[in-house]
Amino acid sequence: LCICQLSFSQEQDKSATISLFTGAMNYQGDLNPNSFTFKNSNFAAGLTIRKPLNRWFTLRGGINIGKIEAADRNNRDYLKQRNLSFYSSIKEAYLGLEVTILDMSAGRFTPYIYGGIAVFQFNPWTNDRNGVKTYLKPLSTEGQGLPQYPKQKEYNLTQLSLPLGIGAKFAVSENFSIGIEFNQRKSFTDYIDDVSSNYVDVNILRQAKGNKAVELAFRENEIPQGRLLYPAHGEQRGTPSEMDWYYFFGLSSEIKLNAISNLFGNSGNKKGIASQRCPR
Repeated sequence: LCICQLSFSQEQDKSATISLFTGAMNYQGDLNPNSFTFKNSNFAAGLTIRKPLNRWFTLRGGINIGKIEAADRNNRDYLKQRNLSFYSSIKEAYLGLEVTILDMSAGRFTPYIYGGIAVFQFNPWTNDRNGVKTYLKPLSTEGQGLPQYPKQKEYNLTQLSLPLGIGAKFAVSENFSIGIEFNQRKSFTDYIDDVSSNYVDVNILRQAKGNKAVELAFRENEIPQGRLLYPAHGEQRGTPSEMDWYYFFGLSSEIKLNAISNLFGNSGNKKGIASQRCPR
């Protein structure tokens, strides 16, 4: 009989790995001032490649996709009357540096932290009174890009963010590990939800962008006991001093790239037994 045993080398392993992330995604902004909650979360997934540099530091990069949403009906009491809502997909690519707390060559478990930089795409939309999906950026709901409001610049749908995360992983075998991770992205835009500053003159907005822009910029008149008249120019609609955030939380499964190549390279080859580190 041959009893296979896990054999962890004391020498630092610098093999690159690839991991699959699945979990939940949420956002924090004008329509959801609270931090991460599961109430309005949606499915998210991603791929990450890691390359250890030494005992402490690992270079990591990857892609993530997910969906975020929020509505004032779930917001704080004094904001429910505003009655705004939005949805958006998020696609991002990032690069970061990970710091490992414990030595994986001497054990199976370690927590870690990481930070970096990311570029992401978003495109907020909502449903109008008839349930028709309508993208919000072209409507300039707060006068963005209109010549009458030169300070209200159009926002770009591609932005930078700063990733910051914590996690932990457990080595199931020499080549495979599982983990849990929570990370947040600080963006440099307040328009992920298309809400940031103030209402603008209703007549100017209607003339420039049409009735649909007016309808979706002000929605209190759609709910019982809501205001019927469009707010005066300059009345507060959002909080421009606070940028939007988005979050990921979930599980990951990680495998070494050379283990994948060995698996396919040794397919049908008895030498593949050697990769299991069985005693001779």
